[in-house]
Amino acid sequence: TFQTNVLTELRKWKLSLIEHHKLQMKQEKEKHAAHVRQLSNEMENLKELLHSYEISIGRKDEVMITNLTQALEKEKERVELMRKFTLWRIQHVRTKQEEYANRIADRQFRTALLKKVWAAWRSHSEEKWKEKVAKACQLRAEDVCVQLTNDYEVKIAELTATLEQAKAEVLRLHSEREQYEDTMKKAFMRGVCALNLEAMTMFQGK
Repeated sequence: TFQTNVLTELRKWKLSLIEHHKLQMKQEKEKHAAHVRQLSNEMENLKELLHSYEISIGRKDEVMITNLTQALEKEKERVELMRKFTLWRIQHVRTKQEEYANRIADRQFRTALLKKVWAAWRSHSEEKWKEKVAKACQLRAEDVCVQLTNDYEVKIAELTATLEQAKAEVLRLHSEREQYEDTMKKAFMRGVCALNLEAMTMFQGK
């Protein structure tokens, strides 16, 4: 009948709509999971790159410290030789020449100390730089994860709102169907009453 066909079509439409939204939710979840896996892989790659940088910087630090240590040792030896040479000259020159030679020895000693202080400062600066890079990478990864979470929450909220609208539309169609059935019943009853009245009139006339 027409009523049965309408109900069947409504059921089919309802099931099709629900399946369509389920499929959309499933696809969005799969996309989200794939994106999260991609971000995890990128974070692992960043960690490996940071580890490689730390190893490289550590090796550079070791080489630099070794070179600076050798240079300082050579400088100390050179300063010591020059000091002995200066002392030897001091014994053969005048008092003014002696003071001049002492000033030269002090200046060279201060230069060696400044080089040592500079090397220590540079090592400290590179250590601070490594810490800053690691912290920046971590903050960037956290910002990306928070942004992705917010985006997918908005998408889920939109899909949920669409589903609620579909449910409201189904309820409205059910209400219209009930009103249609009630109207059909009333029309049918009016037709029956009219037939009864007409039959009674005919019997009374006869």
